[in-house]
Amino acid sequence: MVHHIVLWNFREELSVQERKEAAARIKRELEAVAGQVSGVISLKVETEALDSGNRDIGLIGAFESEEALQAYQESPAHRAAAAYVGSVTGNRTCLDYESQ
Repeated sequence: MVHHIVLWNFREELSVQERKEAAARIKRELEAVAGQVSGVISLKVETEALDSGNRDIGLIGAFESEEALQAYQESPAHRAAAAYVGSVTGNRTCLDYESQ
């Protein structure tokens, strides 16, 4: 199984309301990709970060293989969601790893 963890901060110029709206849209769009790409085991967007962390929003994904992760990243649905995510966030951090 391949795990894909991505963390972002919202752009500083976004208001509290804009951040809430962006978080809801990111969650809706990214989680919807799971049903559109084979090999995706799960996709979960966490929008309620605790103050103890240093990122605002995160994606936790599980995939059958590296090839499935690549198919997800190249899918039109992911590319559309990623374009929006990039317009409202910055400081992207990503960790991909394989587990047994």
